[in-house]
Amino acid sequence: MKYCFKFFTPFLVLIFISLSQSPEAGATKKQYDANFFAADNPGIQYTGRIDFSNPKRPRFWQPGVYIKVGFTGTTCNIIINDEVLYGKTHNYIEVAIDDNQPVRIQTTAKTNTIKVADNLDDARHTIIICKNTEASIGYLEFVGITCKSLYKLPEKPKRKIEFIGNSITCGAGSDQSVKPCGKGEWYDQHNAYMSYGPVTARMLDAQWQLSAVSGIGLVHSCCKMDIVMPQVYDKVNMRTDSLEWDFTKYIPDVVTITLGQNDGIQDSVIFCSAYVKFIQTIRSKYSGAQIICLTSPMADAALTAAMKNYLTGIVAYMNGTGDKKVHKFFYSQRYSHGCGGHPDLTEHTIIAGELAAYIQTLMKWR
Repeated sequence: MKYCFKFFTPFLVLIFISLSQSPEAGATKKQYDANFFAADNPGIQYTGRIDFSNPKRPRFWQPGVYIKVGFTGTTCNIIINDEVLYGKTHNYIEVAIDDNQPVRIQTTAKTNTIKVADNLDDARHTIIICKNTEASIGYLEFVGITCKSLYKLPEKPKRKIEFIGNSITCGAGSDQSVKPCGKGEWYDQHNAYMSYGPVTARMLDAQWQLSAVSGIGLVHSCCKMDIVMPQVYDKVNMRTDSLEWDFTKYIPDVVTITLGQNDGIQDSVIFCSAYVKFIQTIRSKYSGAQIICLTSPMADAALTAAMKNYLTGIVAYMNGTGDKKVHKFFYSQRYSHGCGGHPDLTEHTIIAGELAAYIQTLMKWR
């Protein structure tokens, strides 16, 4: 199977952000009666860890959460609320329309009306809206979409993959299209949509879910973080929130684990025991999933060697207990040309190619 990406000059796509009230908060009837579709419209597809306690304001923290809508007409606006955490942080999103090149956009206010398309053919189109930044940057709420009309999308892909990890999986430090490394805020180079997980999923015609937090480890996290992955794996907001995630809402065929970069070289008994326990937790949620333990693609030679030893022993132990659906995969090289030694966007695509080829063979997906 050959993988390719189609990039088209986004001449049809116009991005414009204006500060405004959401339709329910005071827009005139003339503006929206004909073409505003609220977030609870059944034609809107959602994927990821999302809090639907207010169906008209679905709220999500995690990177890679995405929304897909089929719309008609020549123009399209989306309305998104941003938490504006600490009164200053503004999330990035990725917007992809049809086969046009995705566009990265940052919010500017608590309520954002964003013109994402103009001068399109008066026909059917699809839009994907993906949260590019992670939980520690605050939540987003999807309010709705304005367009001529909606149409029913095909069913979601049957294949599902979950990607568990740290900043690499979040897409941190990968995208310098807005600001170069070392400039702006630490999250200005985040791009979850173009990180290896979603790219792998799109290569394989699969849904994706990113269960990832920058800096997190299995037994030790960096940057003075007071959490490790096993503590927050069952949360909707995997950074600080106590709202529990319902694992029945997304049952993957494949789960990949990219942990260890922030742990560093650890006592092998402590690390491997914790890893086995975490796999058992995952297995308790997904009885039939194939679980793939991955080396860190940005690790140096010493950590890579240690991780290979750890994972070889962990997988052998799990297989020996009767769980034959636990596997290991080692990346062919180090990928570290992004900010802070993270993979850049080009490298994320290469990583995805390696991983997609392995998953395709493992799953016999054609």
